[in-house]
Amino acid sequence: MDQPITDYGAFLREARQAVAELNEMQQREGALNQQLNQSRRQLEAEEKAVADHISQTIKRRAADLASGYDKELNRGQERLRKAKSRREKAKSQGIKERISEETAPIREQNRQLKLQLKTVFQQNHVPAFCRSSWYYRLFAPRRLAEFAVFLAVFLICFLLIPYGSYLLIPERKPLYLGLIYFVCVLAFGGLYVVVGNRSRDRYSDTIKEGRQIRNQMYSNEKKIRKITREIRRDKNEAIYNLEKHDDEIAQIEQMMAETAAKKKEALNTFETVTRNIIADEISANNKEKLDLLKETCEFQAGELHNLEGELKDKSLFVTSQFGAYLEKEFLQPQRLDALLEIVENGTAANLSEAMDQYKKQHA
Repeated sequence: MDQPITDYGAFLREARQAVAELNEMQQREGALNQQLNQSRRQLEAEEKAVADHISQTIKRRAADLASGYDKELNRGQERLRKAKSRREKAKSQGIKERISEETAPIREQNRQLKLQLKTVFQQNHVPAFCRSSWYYRLFAPRRLAEFAVFLAVFLICFLLIPYGSYLLIPERKPLYLGLIYFVCVLAFGGLYVVVGNRSRDRYSDTIKEGRQIRNQMYSNEKKIRKITREIRRDKNEAIYNLEKHDDEIAQIEQMMAETAAKKKEALNTFETVTRNIIADEISANNKEKLDLLKETCEFQAGELHNLEGELKDKSLFVTSQFGAYLEKEFLQPQRLDALLEIVENGTAANLSEAMDQYKKQHA
């Protein structure tokens, strides 16, 4: 203000109006800021919702696409498993038949040897138990397996049974253990000696002949096991006529390879083309709503920008026109009204006196 103040009342009224307008503009600025922030948050939320919808839809469609091919691959795996199982059964049957065929002469020889063993014992009136495997294991062992059985029976009769019986007695004493061992030795040992001596004394030649026959049978069994082992280890499967099964397995594997290739191609197409189409469709469905929110934000931002310019001009106007004469604390509508009342009452000759009186009144 270039000229001195001549009418303090008019000056204060003008200041009050300018300050009131400034306050109103500041309130409008705050309201517009709040509205703009709310609109921007709403826009961000909608954009995030659209992005999430796109992501979830793409993920679900990709999973559905892969699932369809996976079902076909799983069915192919099941068919392949069954085909391989049929092939394995056919091979096993072929191996059994080959073993049976190649060991037939030896098995027939063993059958004849078994009949010969029975005939020899019957002709010499030897008891049937003397030609049994258990007799030779206990009374005429020659092979390692027979000695192992003999040792096991010995331990059962002279260790397990007596000591086990001793443990079953409520009141255990060393004397009882000795008596039990005595009984077992007398019973099992006596029986063993009686049976062994009587049979060997009476039928020694027949038992020896039976031993030879059994040795031949055992040798034949070793040959059978060797042939069986070699046949099972033989890698040549051509003799088992498995071509039909191999063709079926190859056909299924080819089908699965083609399905896997189609799956890979379909997923690649989905990633490069389809997902973009899905994203564009969802974005297009929400474009109108998002555009409206963007326009609202832009409109509110423009209004706020204009208001900030006006507010700046108004603030500079208040400072330049009234700030030089009035202290900052009095640039408020209520205090300007109070100063105007003091000036109009004639109790203050100028603005400085009016501000001093106000301070004294509100000290």
